[in-house]
Amino acid sequence: MANFTKKAILDAFTGMLAQMPLDRITVSALVRRCQISPNTFYYHFQNIDQLLEQWLQQALVRFDLNSDPSGDWRPKAKAILKSCRQHSAIIYHISDGLSRDHLERYVFSLTDDFFSRRVCCRAEPYLVPEAVLRELADFCRYAFMGFFLKFLWNRMEGDIDGDVDRVGELLLSFLDHALSAYPRRPG
Repeated sequence: MANFTKKAILDAFTGMLAQMPLDRITVSALVRRCQISPNTFYYHFQNIDQLLEQWLQQALVRFDLNSDPSGDWRPKAKAILKSCRQHSAIIYHISDGLSRDHLERYVFSLTDDFFSRRVCCRAEPYLVPEAVLRELADFCRYAFMGFFLKFLWNRMEGDIDGDVDRVGELLLSFLDHALSAYPRRPG
């Protein structure tokens, strides 16, 4: 029953995001739509921010971001951006309802492990200090964040496939150049 209620809250939240900016969604309006008590909402979520975080994590599960860290990340990025375009009202209601700092924190937290794992796989043949790996992953994350913000600012227009491929090539070229400064592992 708890999973059913949690799903109902998440579904109602999705419906509300399609209709209004995030900052106009209240717990009281949400519980009215779900026909549940506020206590039931607070049993599952501390607040709207935690609901949004779980909603975003659930939305990203279908893209399986943690699979194959040695593989090409571009197909996943393209699929995510195409999904954003398909659900643009929801995406803009979220991004318009958050401060830029809050939006960046969400995107950074959702992409931290994604880029860290890929950088570590790319760096496997080299003896690279952990601190440098972290800096390289951060750089890739920041570059992707800039790319994503530009995508939003441009109203999600443009050639997603071509744009992601160009950014991907730039990031790979940067990583390969940065990693070449370190010795290769013996063996």
